[in-house]
Amino acid sequence: MSQPIDLQSVLDGFDAVWSPRIVANLNDYDVRLARFSGEHVWHVHENTDEFFLVLDGEIEIGLREPAGERVVALGRGQVFVVPRGTFHKPSSKKGAAVLLVEPAGTLSVGDAHDEVPDHVDVTVGHRVETA
Repeated sequence: MSQPIDLQSVLDGFDAVWSPRIVANLNDYDVRLARFSGEHVWHVHENTDEFFLVLDGEIEIGLREPAGERVVALGRGQVFVVPRGTFHKPSSKKGAAVLLVEPAGTLSVGDAHDEVPDHVDVTVGHRVETA
């Protein structure tokens, strides 16, 4: 049976950055919470868009587009969708809490990526057990 999920309680339960937690499933999609701090890795999801909602803090998403590179800055309450097939690199200078929506089983470093630094968890997400 489904129960309400307190996102703040989930966030309070972990401090690992770049290590998303799966809090719910919607059809064939995962709803994930992640802490951002520092830089992720340039990567691409060839077959899916990626949804970002900033819950707290500020993030930047570097994008490599046909017209060149650009950076999208997002603050609390702002949403951005990275289109499928677009290389991107999330980062946060001061730290942030972000809700992500992507197909279940989507790897955190995409289908192709630069070398993954040690602080980035290569995962399809860690399921959160709710009461």
